[in-house]
Amino acid sequence: MTKKVRLVISITLLTILLGILIMIIWNIYEEKKIQNRSESLKENIQVSKTNTTIEDTKISTKEMLLQNAKHPLESEVPKEWKGYDVIAKLEIPTIQLETYILKNYSEQALQVSVVKFWGTEPNEIGNFCVVGHNFQNNNMFKNLYKLKIGDTLFISDNENGKIEYKVNDIYTVFPEQTKCLSQKTNGKIETTLITCTKDSKERIIVKASPEEGYEQK
Repeated sequence: MTKKVRLVISITLLTILLGILIMIIWNIYEEKKIQNRSESLKENIQVSKTNTTIEDTKISTKEMLLQNAKHPLESEVPKEWKGYDVIAKLEIPTIQLETYILKNYSEQALQVSVVKFWGTEPNEIGNFCVVGHNFQNNNMFKNLYKLKIGDTLFISDNENGKIEYKVNDIYTVFPEQTKCLSQKTNGKIETTLITCTKDSKERIIVKASPEEGYEQK
């Protein structure tokens, strides 16, 4: 074999080896690029899912409580009663109470019915505080002291419908103790009913919230 032939064979083999090496390097590069794209896509999907979960959680807090606890509104709550604006209707079957909650607090309104005293709108996230005298009138809070934890009450309004609540706390405070009016409800719906004790020295506080997971009837 001549020197020239051996040189040609060597160059050919070297070219082939160089080509194989280039192909191996290219394949490694492509695989790495595909892997990077895959990781990036996975991260984007995870971030998207996380963001969606966060947004869904924000939206669903109120929707879950309202949709799960809502009853069909049997009739529209009147906008006015005895010359006073009405904000909601309160029903407490245990003490046979059905009354309208007047919208604007005043001493005159308190002589007519129970009244929104403080807080959020009815059936909304926050603490909806309702005050009433313990007069012997059928639409007042004369029998509020008879309620027990676990008793049911209903609040109806034209915006959110009729929602069922369960009494979860009952206690008394002195008039200057106002912690029961706090709006820190951790994003939940709460109702507080307030009236005087029989001797008027203290206030009876009844706390109630919708039951989570309650199915609409």
